[in-house]
Amino acid sequence: MAINAHAQAILRPASPLFIAASLALAFAFNLVAWPREWPMPDLLALVLVFWNIRQPRRVGIGLAWIFGLLMDVHRAGVLGEIALAYTLMSYLAISIHRRVLWFSVWGQAVHVLMLFFMAQVVAAGLRGLMGGVMPHPSFLLSPVFTALLWPFATAVLMAPQRRPLDPDENRPL
Repeated sequence: MAINAHAQAILRPASPLFIAASLALAFAFNLVAWPREWPMPDLLALVLVFWNIRQPRRVGIGLAWIFGLLMDVHRAGVLGEIALAYTLMSYLAISIHRRVLWFSVWGQAVHVLMLFFMAQVVAAGLRGLMGGVMPHPSFLLSPVFTALLWPFATAVLMAPQRRPLDPDENRPL
């Protein structure tokens, strides 16, 4: 079994500024007004889960709750609907973060697919309980599209942490 060279590489610590910038960009993408019929990926959920799994001490449940409240205000729906979904999703991501990292990137995508699916169902269920309009069944495609972006997100968000593969005797690390 061949092991990927990046899998054994020692990673640099994640920069708090990079984490904040990635969350801000994902939040900005979610603020774009897409037609409701389109099952768009939830990039904010993707980046939150990524950092919950990779840096659970820096990006936790409280930050997921705050971003969820901001998304609730933006979507003008039931206040706390997305906040609860993001909080549950982050809690579960943090609770399985050690196990998920043992899998390949596609195995990780399958694990996080369940988290995205659960968050979508919780938000839709709360919306339905509060008398809101239930979404079209195509809303279940959004978690699939979000999980399909997991390998790309992993490559992009891990890039600043990777050390060069070719050691140089003039460079200490």
